[in-house]
Amino acid sequence: EIQVNGGDAKAKVDFAKGLFERQVEVGGIFSTNEMIDVIGVTKGKGFEGVTTRWGVTRLPRKTHRGLRKVACIGAWHPARVAYSVPRAGQNGYHHRTELNKKIYLMGKGSDQKGATTEYDITEKSINPMGGFPHYGLVNHDFVMLKGCVAGPKKRVLTLRKSLLVHTARDAKEEIKLKFIDTSS
Repeated sequence: EIQVNGGDAKAKVDFAKGLFERQVEVGGIFSTNEMIDVIGVTKGKGFEGVTTRWGVTRLPRKTHRGLRKVACIGAWHPARVAYSVPRAGQNGYHHRTELNKKIYLMGKGSDQKGATTEYDITEKSINPMGGFPHYGLVNHDFVMLKGCVAGPKKRVLTLRKSLLVHTARDAKEEIKLKFIDTSS
């Protein structure tokens, strides 16, 4: 997702039409040390009970008819269950947006010096020996972010420019990677 700026509406539409069915490189949109938002779908866990899904405390061992339950789901009146009461149901496979992920590094997977830094001059690719577990070898453009992102390996993510104006020190900080570990 990216906003098109500059010119009148006709110029914006013409620019966007010119990008149809064409490869847009990551480096043309984002830059290193920039804060971005990552949108994705989390790992699916299936139908789960209240103890796992909401972290409800287990009942005592001698409880009749099960102990991984909510003891009381509400009073007699109002005669309905409140939305805030933990219930069993689908856990995971939810749409989530994570804000403020810093871009540490961008590059090409085919580059044999992709993991070389100013402090570690060893010529090595970003790919670990044998590839990434459950993914394989990175051959195209890649983006290295701080922290984790939603979902399992190979799930599609949407990257967008941050909607906030960043003034914090950690957002404006210039990152210089010293070492990238590619041992498997």
